This record gives sequence, C-alpha cells and structure tokens, in this order.
Amino acid sequence: MSAAPGPPGAEGLLGALSPEDRERLMVLASAVTLPGGTRVFEEGGEADRFWIVRSGAVALDVHVPGRGRTVVETIGAGGLLGWSWLCPPHHWHLGAEARGTTAAWEFDAAAVRELCAERPVLGLAVLTSVAGTIGERLRAARIRLLDLYGPPWEGPVP
Repeated sequence: MSAAPGPPGAEGLLGALSPEDRERLMVLASAVTLPGGTRVFEEGGEADRFWIVRSGAVALDVHVPGRGRTVVETIGAGGLLGWSWLCPPHHWHLGAEARGTTAAWEFDAAAVRELCAERPVLGLAVLTSVAGTIGERLRAARIRLLDLYGPPWEGPVP
C-alpha cells in the first residue's frame, strides 16, 4: 500500500519524522472531510484518534459552567488536533468543532501507539513533537489568561 505524502514543507508532527517514518505513519492515515459545525470530539470523551488538519480550521473549546462552550484556540492547516490519545487515561481535555469544511488526516491512536512501541526512534519523534504542541498550547493559554485577568492598563496599579 502506498502512503500519501505529507504536505510539502511539512512542519509539526509530519515534519518531525524522517521520510521513511513519515511514510510508515501515513500508511495509518485516512483522509476525512469534516463539514462545518461537526463536533469532532467532546471534553471527557475517549481519545481514540487524532488528526492533522490539511485545510480549514477546528476550534478547541472548554465547557464553562453558566457560559457554555468557550473557544480557547483554533487549529489550522498543518496543526495537530488532539494530543490526549498519547497520554493515559486517553480522555479529551477539551472539545473540538470544525469551523467550516475542514480536510484532515485521521489516525487511529492505538495503531499509532503500537507503531511507536515497535519503532522507538519514530516513537521519540512523535512524543517530542506532541510535547512541543502541548507546550505551545500552554503558552498560548497563559497569554489568553493574562489578557482576561490582567489589568487593562499599563503601569502600576493606582
């Protein structure tokens, strides 16, 4: 079976892999199209797959009591959608919804974890890339929190 190539100049997870390991991973990929408004996953649900967005965008959201779903980040082309599949207990920490028609590569988490266990170099590259994504999202969340709860003015508090 021939694997579909990653996008030219792939960054993120696909860019972190050697061409051979990228091909091994892409053999496990299925091309999917998510219509706008599709709930991709729900906070607390089983994280049994993940996606690499090819085009379009997916909003990550969190349920805020009394306010409903609040978007915390939007994932665009080349972005990794979902990291909870890698970290036990494999439950989503956020929800996700397609913003307009979105094309993505979908991966079965169990198959990818098995591939990572069989090929430790590939597994380390996947783990390092996913950890980088988690770090970027934590930094972005920190900035959003500072915007929300920091003083709205510059300088010392009067």
